[in-house]
Amino acid sequence: MTITRRAVALGLAATAIQALMLIAFAWPAVNLAPRDLPIAVAGPASAQLTQQLQQRDPEAFEITTLPDASAARNALADREIYGAIVTGNGAPQVLVASAAAPAVAQQLTAVAQQLSGVPAVTPQDVIATDPDDPRGAGFGSMVLPLVMSGIAAGVLLTLLVSSFGARLAGLATFAVAGGLLSTLVSHTWLSILPGSYLELAAIAGLASFAVAATIVGLAAAIGRPGIGLGTLTMLLIGNPFSAATSAPELLPQPWGTIGQLLPPGAAASLLRSAAYFNGAGAAGPLTVLLVWAATGLALLGVGAVRSRGAIEPVATAEPVAVPA
Repeated sequence: MTITRRAVALGLAATAIQALMLIAFAWPAVNLAPRDLPIAVAGPASAQLTQQLQQRDPEAFEITTLPDASAARNALADREIYGAIVTGNGAPQVLVASAAAPAVAQQLTAVAQQLSGVPAVTPQDVIATDPDDPRGAGFGSMVLPLVMSGIAAGVLLTLLVSSFGARLAGLATFAVAGGLLSTLVSHTWLSILPGSYLELAAIAGLASFAVAATIVGLAAAIGRPGIGLGTLTMLLIGNPFSAATSAPELLPQPWGTIGQLLPPGAAASLLRSAAYFNGAGAAGPLTVLLVWAATGLALLGVGAVRSRGAIEPVATAEPVAVPA
């Protein structure tokens, strides 16, 4: 292949990647809608309200009936539901947790207004976002930097560091320093997240480590194509379907679920749990991040063993006698 043809082929490949990125980022944003969204109804008119919601859209909500507003607040705090509509004493009362998903709080309020006919149903925000980030925009913008920096660290360690031990040291350094510094910015300076600084730093460091270790491990196991595979997975699938600015149940399925099985989505969910819900719902996303981190290390080990196996036969080869 000539240099010109290679350049044209690379240009076409870059065009295809551009189109895929546009689809990956724009398609979820224009298709946000409730899909089996966990909510609750409470009060004397619960049965009637449930029937109305199911008739309106049978696939929109996964409805739980609770006895009263207190039970609904507990369910919100445990991350079992995203919101609740409480009937009785006049117009229905809407309970939301904007810290879980500001977009859901807005949609549930609109649904309650349509069902009740009351034009101004004021929701009660049981667990609100940080006052310095009332719309959750700052929180939503945190995931992409964690992903991008993890990819950059993985690429640099792959290209500039050759030994297994040195790469492992680089990954550990990046995770600890990156987690502390990024949390210093988001928690202490910008005040995007409340909660324990060290706990949030550990989560940010684990997320960064999981992304970087995946890139390094894939590259060690299958070569340079592993960098592209890992990068495209994190950027084209992981980031747009992370639900950092919405909720997994608002995204097209099964992509909302798949997004939670990748480091960006797991990191967003785990940060929400730690910052606002005292760790409720943290087990799932924590497990996802640990599995990705362990997989990256395992792949890195496979690459190291393979490289050692390719070198040892040469080093231990029997000397060949050369006649004078």
